[in-house]
Amino acid sequence: MEKIIPNRSQALELLREYNENESLIKHALAVESVMLHFAEKLNEENKGKWGVIGLVHDLDYEKYPDQHCRKTREILEERNWPEDYIQAIESHGWGICTDVEPQEKMEKVLYTIDELTGLIMATALLRPSKSILDLNVKSVKKKWKQKGFAAGVNRQLIESGAKSLGMELDVIIEETIKGMQKVAEEIGLKGEID
Repeated sequence: MEKIIPNRSQALELLREYNENESLIKHALAVESVMLHFAEKLNEENKGKWGVIGLVHDLDYEKYPDQHCRKTREILEERNWPEDYIQAIESHGWGICTDVEPQEKMEKVLYTIDELTGLIMATALLRPSKSILDLNVKSVKKKWKQKGFAAGVNRQLIESGAKSLGMELDVIIEETIKGMQKVAEEIGLKGEID
């Protein structure tokens, strides 16, 4: 059977089929936007692919947290998704729940920014404005150093991802913020900025 090349609306429909938790959906939208932002910044040809992979990267997390990434493979294989899409999604769980190491640039970006979007979201929500639109790298770095803040965010993983990309952590934080700012309203981080 021929592999399908999934588009955004198919990916979003699939995401909503497996996820009802609005926080997880907002996370997926944030990661999608950051992936699209990096694809643009890195002059990637297939930006849509980057976005789709970002959108469904946690497809199985709500219903199958113990089989995270592995269950996604099963779901996407049943729907005839291309192997490179499946592998890219699996690789974001490298060292946590899979042994699929990120190889391609797209995989390394997803691996690096997935956790980072969580830290940025938590930082933005603590601001008086509750907005990502006035958030800067310095504020995120300040929270980064507080180990008790967003303790579930694996900072070492983000650093390792930045190193594999050959990019400065500050640059990755800045570009991730910019990517998330594009969907501030959809992810609930427009806040009280006029």
